[in-house]
Amino acid sequence: MKQENLHLTGVERHFDDDEIIVSKTDPKGRITYANDVFLRISGYSENQLLGQPHSIIRHPHMPRCVFALMWDTIIKGREIFAYVINRAANGDHYWVLANVTPTLNADGTIRGYHSNRRKPRREAITAVSALYAQLCQEEAAVQNRRDGMALGTASLTGLLSTQGVDYDQFVFTL
Repeated sequence: MKQENLHLTGVERHFDDDEIIVSKTDPKGRITYANDVFLRISGYSENQLLGQPHSIIRHPHMPRCVFALMWDTIIKGREIFAYVINRAANGDHYWVLANVTPTLNADGTIRGYHSNRRKPRREAITAVSALYAQLCQEEAAVQNRRDGMALGTASLTGLLSTQGVDYDQFVFTL
């Protein structure tokens, strides 16, 4: 079943403070590894995930411009931290504080990406939820998805600029 065809249940899934969701992908973002916590929280089996694009767990309330920022950062060989809302196989959702890092070959080229995701603080989820709702609304305000993402990106960039921080710094102010 295609992820975008799933309904949303409105049910939030949780994992323990000491658990870490781990995944690895190839350079194009296709999943090559998923730990047991990822499998349990996402509701997918390993066979359902391996080889699939990581976007299989993309939640529609997650702004596309944040993913664009993430990709722009990691393809340059830098790590990024971000709050992400994901969608489980059955339409439930779960929040994570993601740390995505490139995995490099000996020659410095990117071999893939590694993501560790921890349980975020509830206060941070509350704060970022309002921002993400605004960004999603801006992205949806125009019919062309690319123009919508550009509008969301401009809004996010403007917010970060007025606060004098980059996205990583912003994440840790929440």
